[in-house]
Amino acid sequence: MIENRESTKSVSQSSKTYIIITAFFALFALVGFAYYGLPFFFDFMTNDFGYSRAQVTSGNAVGKLVVAPLFGFLAGWIIDRYGPRRLMMLGAVLMGVAFVGLSRSSSLWMFYMFYVLNALGYVFGGPLPCQVLISKWFTKNRGKAMGIAYLGIGAGGALVPIIANHLESNLGWQNALSILGVLIIVIAFPLAFFIKDSSKSKAKIATKKVEVAVPMKEILRNPYFYLLAFGSMCSIGAVGGVGQHLKLYLSDLNYTQEQAAHIFSIVLLSSLFGRVAMGWLSDIIGRKFVMILIYLIVAMAITTLFLPPFDGRIYVFAIVFGIGLGGDYMIIPLMAADLFGVRALGRTMGIILVADGLAESFFPVLVGYLYNDAVKYSIGFGVLIFVALTGVVVISFLPKMGKSANVDAVVNHS
Repeated sequence: MIENRESTKSVSQSSKTYIIITAFFALFALVGFAYYGLPFFFDFMTNDFGYSRAQVTSGNAVGKLVVAPLFGFLAGWIIDRYGPRRLMMLGAVLMGVAFVGLSRSSSLWMFYMFYVLNALGYVFGGPLPCQVLISKWFTKNRGKAMGIAYLGIGAGGALVPIIANHLESNLGWQNALSILGVLIIVIAFPLAFFIKDSSKSKAKIATKKVEVAVPMKEILRNPYFYLLAFGSMCSIGAVGGVGQHLKLYLSDLNYTQEQAAHIFSIVLLSSLFGRVAMGWLSDIIGRKFVMILIYLIVAMAITTLFLPPFDGRIYVFAIVFGIGLGGDYMIIPLMAADLFGVRALGRTMGIILVADGLAESFFPVLVGYLYNDAVKYSIGFGVLIFVALTGVVVISFLPKMGKSANVDAVVNHS
């Protein structure tokens, strides 16, 4: 009997370790490589294909405007019902194909078409299934587990500009982008293939014993759902607005390709610390206060770009922005799980990620339209600071959630 218990415990622990590794590399490839890798090629696209700054940053908006409303909730429902395995494999393939296609998209309609595939890959294989995967397998130390898995984004994002710069200098930017697409499939697909979707896992059984499934209609009636959705839209929009224009901003300051790659890497390396620190804090103090702290850090980082020029200013921005970036995406599913429960997390985050995706798509385009030779990015980045601070105000109205949340009490709040 003792041996059986030890064996069960060992299997359970090894399964949890595999889940974290799988989520880590899925986020490494489909967010770190994909989301942070594409902007590295925007200046090449504007030069070779003749796209404007608004057009080259609008691909993300068009893709998510098409995909998010149609597939966001559906993907969440499928994950809650059948598990994330098949969607994660499909997402990896779609993302890889999108990268290869974008490398050859010399016409705008092709550019948008492959960005739709990119958005599908992100929804099916990116944060949404990884968030549900982690939340269902971990009850205790969920924040730490999510923080470790989300290190994949920072690691992938830190490596991709260096890899992309090396590939571009030797093979040209189009071949470099195609190779990154193949790497995404090679990294993410095999690990997802061996995920256990079975609801018999002990982690899921433990979850079901303490938590009833909250009907979606109850969540949609709850004002906290809309506060969380709108507040997260503000911060995600601010982060996306800066991130999608960072390479173009650096080109205005005459940074070389190599220097820009290093700055991108600093941002994403700093995000590693942000993810671990904010995950650790979220298990100690209320998630609400961690969320507010993250949004303030994002606003403060953008503000550094308005300071009078001094040596190292861009590096101060990169470090502070990276810390905020690291915690930003990770804290949302933790807060959602506290507020509405793990068993409805796929559907809940499916809707919230739709809203966040729209914000993440809209604000880079808005910043692109506000850009001109006279004011550069002053107006656009000023708008993003205001948006991030608006998120702080909205999130302040959420309830304080401790380490163990009373889901029923929160969902039934009126």
